[in-house]
Amino acid sequence: MTELVRILHVEDDPSIQQIAKIALEAVGGFEVCSCHGGQQALEQFADFNPQLVLLDVMMPGMDGPETLRQLQQRFDLSTIPVVFMTAKVQSHEVQSYKDLGAIDVVVKPFDPMTLSDRIRQIWQASH
Repeated sequence: MTELVRILHVEDDPSIQQIAKIALEAVGGFEVCSCHGGQQALEQFADFNPQLVLLDVMMPGMDGPETLRQLQQRFDLSTIPVVFMTAKVQSHEVQSYKDLGAIDVVVKPFDPMTLSDRIRQIWQASH
């Protein structure tokens, strides 16, 4: 199995973005490209070449589901798992995210000490 190294993280809240970046880099040893919104994610995607996309659902302008649709239109995501991060985790909401192409959902607020393990579990389950 390929080891997960590069994660594209899209989050509009600077404090959540910073906590996730520290959690994923310092605790998990990942390389993280942080984007503050969907447009930046579209611009950074090709250069960063992520192995996994961690995508906030609720963002101003282009929200997570729309960002995912735009990424799917522009890039081949068949081997790149997309994981939504959200506080909205009722079963019908989670199913709607999966229907869009996400493989899983990470619940906010997340525990910075276990976030990397959760992402690794999702990665291993998808491969």
